Amino acid sequence: MASPQCCTNPPTLSPAAGEGKVVDSFGGIRAYIAGAQESKAAVVLISDVYGFEAPILRNIADKVASSGYFVVVPDFLHGDPFVPGDAERPIQVWIKEHTPEKGFEEAKPVIAALKEQGVTAVGAAGYCWGAKVVAELAKANEIQAAVMSHPSFVTVDDIKEVKCPIAILGAETDVMSPPELVKQFEQILSSNSRIGCFVKIFPGVSHGWTVRYDSNDAAAVKNAEEALADMTDWFNKNLK
Repeated sequence: MASPQCCTNPPTLSPAAGEGKVVDSFGGIRAYIAGAQESKAAVVLISDVYGFEAPILRNIADKVASSGYFVVVPDFLHGDPFVPGDAERPIQVWIKEHTPEKGFEEAKPVIAALKEQGVTAVGAAGYCWGAKVVAELAKANEIQAAVMSHPSFVTVDDIKEVKCPIAILGAETDVMSPPELVKQFEQILSSNSRIGCFVKIFPGVSHGWTVRYDSNDAAAVKNAEEALADMTDWFNKNLK
């Protein structure tokens, strides 16, 4: 079950954020896109419960695009991100309407649309809620590389079924994916010589640190930038 920690430090959403643009339909779903559409390598970024209008998430998309990728950030929440403090729709109620499994099904046409425009290698990166969507894509052989940051709802059984190179970026303080669980993920992946993996637990950070942080906090910014660099390196290694 989702915990309060998965919802801390909510972003101030901004429909106009980012250097890219919003399109009404990419693979049948509204999305923020950035980068060169003629690129042969693409990355699908999958948000946490706060959705695709989070400025930091779009900034990450722009930075990944600057490394030569076409980046798509689909609105899998359909304009209905989680709203903290809504007594009628606490996270336990909201999540029933926005399951990661539904996001997984909606991601398939997005990936198909990428291939139709000439993309030959697709990576996916997910944050919190979005990491579970990435796990499902990795299990279904829909993508060529995966990155999960402070995953929510991802299980040992999920990791056993992963079929593509995967990086997992965990936090020292995380009730959704505590370090003990992330280390279990690493043991499973390391025992499978056919699947490349990179697992890292960041000290001194909490769940959500890569996309929900105070931009005035130098240490928080440094940790988030390190995570972004690790993610980009993983895609460079496995998609290009």
